[in-house]
Amino acid sequence: MLHMSEMRLYDDAGNRLYLNADERAAFLGAARQRPARDRTLCETLHFTGCRPSELIEITPARVDLSGGTLAIRSLKKRKNGAGEAKVVFRTVPVPPDYLDTLNTAHGIREAQKSPKRAGEPIWPISRVHVWRIVKGVMIEAGIPDAPQRTTKGLRHGYGINATVKGIPLHLLQKWLGHAQLSTTTIYADAVGKEERDIASRMWG
Repeated sequence: MLHMSEMRLYDDAGNRLYLNADERAAFLGAARQRPARDRTLCETLHFTGCRPSELIEITPARVDLSGGTLAIRSLKKRKNGAGEAKVVFRTVPVPPDYLDTLNTAHGIREAQKSPKRAGEPIWPISRVHVWRIVKGVMIEAGIPDAPQRTTKGLRHGYGINATVKGIPLHLLQKWLGHAQLSTTTIYADAVGKEERDIASRMWG
């Protein structure tokens, strides 16, 4: 049985558990045809690799429009020196165009001027609702009904993409909120195949 702390990028039958570059691009394209709330929700998952449970906690106060980052609370339990659970925030850099869209769609800058609004979730919905939205966009994007068509597949796709693009593993560890660097190294192990998939386009 797979231990809860272990992560895999392939299932027992060798099927991918992450979205590849083409699927990520198709997902983003389909998301941008959706209403603003759904579009920004999907773009946030795409550009940060956060978990749905983390996404629905993001508030305007955690958006740094000038610094170009989102502050995300890591919801996986961590222990401090006394063995107690501790709260850990991570800052994840995001593209300027995405932040412009987020600000326009949700009035982030205005919301930040009000303590009450600044602390309210941008997407006040459940994790199940997030999954329904993501699944609908993935179907519209033509992503096949296969093991990678999940929110976890989107998160793993972020990790693979970052590694292929040369992001150092210690930074990726921080952005994904992994407690151990050893967890993040699974993306480096998978890059060989992903790079071959990309290189094969030159041979066709």
